[in-house]
Parts: sequence; C-alpha cells; structure tokens
Amino acid sequence: MEELQDNIQFQLTDELIEKVEILVENQNDKELKKLFNEFHYADIAEILDELDLDDAIYVIKLLDSETTSDVITEMDEDTREKVLKNLSAKEIAEEVEELDTDDAADIIAELPEARQEAVISQIEDEEHKAEIQELLAYDDNSAGGLMAKELVKVYETWTVAGCLRRIRGQAKEVTRVHSIYVVDKTEKLIGRLSLKDLIVARSDQKIADISKDNVDYVNVKDDAEDVAKVMAKYDLEAIPVVDDNQTLLGRITIDDIVDVLKEEADKDYQLAAGITQDVDSDDSIIELTKARLPWLFLGLIGGVGAFIIMYYFEGFLPEQAVILFLFTPLIAAMAGNVGVQSSAIIVQGLANDDVKGSINNRLIKEMLLAALNGVILSVFLFLFVWIWTQNFELALAISISLIVVIIVAGLIGTFVPLFLDKRGIDPAIATGPFITTSNDIFGIVIYLLIAKLILGI
Repeated sequence: MEELQDNIQFQLTDELIEKVEILVENQNDKELKKLFNEFHYADIAEILDELDLDDAIYVIKLLDSETTSDVITEMDEDTREKVLKNLSAKEIAEEVEELDTDDAADIIAELPEARQEAVISQIEDEEHKAEIQELLAYDDNSAGGLMAKELVKVYETWTVAGCLRRIRGQAKEVTRVHSIYVVDKTEKLIGRLSLKDLIVARSDQKIADISKDNVDYVNVKDDAEDVAKVMAKYDLEAIPVVDDNQTLLGRITIDDIVDVLKEEADKDYQLAAGITQDVDSDDSIIELTKARLPWLFLGLIGGVGAFIIMYYFEGFLPEQAVILFLFTPLIAAMAGNVGVQSSAIIVQGLANDDVKGSINNRLIKEMLLAALNGVILSVFLFLFVWIWTQNFELALAISISLIVVIIVAGLIGTFVPLFLDKRGIDPAIATGPFITTSNDIFGIVIYLLIAKLILGI
C-alpha cells in the first residue's frame, strides 16, 4: 500500500530533474539506480522525457533491460525515436526481448526498414522473433496489429489436473491472465474457461465439460475502432483474435484499446480544430503549417464569398437599413455555433455507436430543437432591435432571419457528419471549419434574402 501511495503521489519537479542531471554528470551509478528503483516505469519515462538526449541514453544503458524495456514504451514518441537512434541493434533487441510481442512489434515498427531487419536478426529467442515478425505483417489499425501472442490456452480434451499443470508454464509468459481460451485439436477457438470453474472442478473432469462456448472474439482483419466498440459494449478486459478459419491467433487487452481510443480522440480533436494531419506541438513550423493551412485557406475562401454576397446586396439596401450589416457578424456567428454544436453531438454519437435509426428522424428532431432555440433567441433579439431602432419591420426581419438561420445551420450540422459517415469519411471533419464556413455563407445569404423580402427592397 505504501508503494502504491508513492506512485500516486509522484510529481515531476525541477528539483528531481536537477538531481538526476547531477548524478548523471558525476556518473554516480549507485545512487542513480537507487533513485530510479523507487519509481514506476511510467514515472521514469516521464523523467527521461525531460532530460537532454545524452543523459536519457546514459540512464537507459545503466538500468537493466527488464526495467528500461517498459520505460521505452512509455516515452514520448519523439524522445523514443531519438533514443532508439542512439542504441545499437543489439541493445534494442535486448530491450524488445523483455516486452510482450505487441509492444515489441510496436517499437520495431517505428524503426526504418533496414534497422528493423538488423534488430530482428539480433533477437535470440526464435519463437519470440517469429511472433514479432508475424505481428509486423498486419496493418497497424487492425486487430492483428493490436494483438499480442501471449495468452493462456487449453485443449478441450485435457483433464482438469493436466490443464493445471500445463497452464502454469504458459502463465509465466503472460503479464495478466484475463481469460483461459479453449481450442480443439486444430487450434480452433471453441470456448473459454474461468479460473473459478477450473479450480472447483474435479481433477478428472474434461475441459470440454466445464468450459463455456459463448466466447466473444474479433477477426484479425477487423478495424481497431470496431474492436474498441466490441470491448466497450461487453465490458471486456481482453478479447481473443481469430482468423477466417476461427483459429486462435492472439488476444487484445484493454490497455491497447485505451491507446486506440486516445489516438482516435486526438485525431478527431485535431480534425474538429481544422488540422488535417496528425501533428504535435513540438513538430516543425513547416509540418504545423502544412497541417493547418488547408482549412485556413477554406476559411479565407468562405470569407471572400461572404464579402461578395454582401457587396451584391449592398446596392439594394436603402441607407436607413445599413444597420442590417451591423448584425451580419451576429447572424454568421450564430450559424457557425449552432452548426458546430449539432455536428459535435452527431460525431460523438457516431463514435460511441449511439446514433441509430433513419437520417430523416434525426433531421426532424434537430429541426424542432433548432426551431425552439431560434424562437427563444429571436424574441430577445427582436425586442432589443425594436427598442434600439424603433423600426418594427427591421426588428422583425432580423429576428425571423435568426430563426431560419439557426434551423438551417442545425440541419446542416446534423446531415453533413451523417452523410460523411455513410461515405466512409471521418465525420469529425464536419465539426471544424468546414461546418463553420459553410454555415457562415448560408447564414448571410438567408439573412439578406429574408431582409430584402420583408423590407421590400
């Protein structure tokens, strides 16, 4: 319990970083090992991320591979890339041999192709090497790319006594035993076995008699996001992976799914913010510019379009109605905000697999919601404009425009992500500048057309 409390209370401070730097500078290996022995490997990774490269490499080479292998998996990607560049193929091989196959494959996959081959050739455990090579052949975003080969499996023909003897050896290679999988003689997954049922069963009973055949699984080709949805739906800590012949290939654990969800959330957040590719704050100015510029350019085009529309209508407006232009930013902003709100809810629902039913029902619901919000807001706006300008028709034109603009923006914000999802395009793109810009333009057009109609100009 005391050790747990220490981990929970870990804080990365300037004093700690300075202490590590001094110990490295003095090459005080004994004190360094003693210091790092107190920390969880995730905490050590956090410390190394703050050190300069030479100091980080010194610590990596000082500590044992059993510790540093886990540390490397937790390091910031950019830091890890630099560290791996400064380790020999043999040193990297020693690190990955301590890792589960999925983590080992992830580390090796980040290396250049020639470097990958050099590292793999240095792995001494032939079985571990073969399993890593198998995982590297799968797509990163597939169940095969996520799975680990380490698992506990038993054959249906084994007795309970024989099973207990055999799984002890298998369990040594598995970090956490979530489930025991049952296979037939052809390695086909046919069920699962709980530890409780195994322990209370008679020693002469067959595994087939005590196993359960209702086992959830995913295909090795399934998309990573689909795997995450299955595990979330059934509250699974691990799920087996099979091929088209139902052959058991490996398992995916919850920690890998958390990484998938985090990466997807990061990607969706960046898309919603108008960033077209995966970037980090530490990336170069050129990379960040390439990621941001396309949507900024779209916003520029939208602004030019809005200017052209307003320029066209300006000639038809009497001098006393120039106040309409003063409310144009408000109308455009409301259109953009409503559109983003609507699309964000739909995108969230699609991500959680909560959006079901026909598109028409969604659109009708959104239209009613937008109409209610629009009426409430427009009443306030009508009273404000009427009191301010003493012009009933002008207040009516602006407030009715607001209602229509909010309804249209809500419909666009609902329809676009649903449409994109049906076409296999990430709907998160709809919550960013795409929706804002399109609704700005539609909002201004609707606003000026209604004003022209009501004011008779």
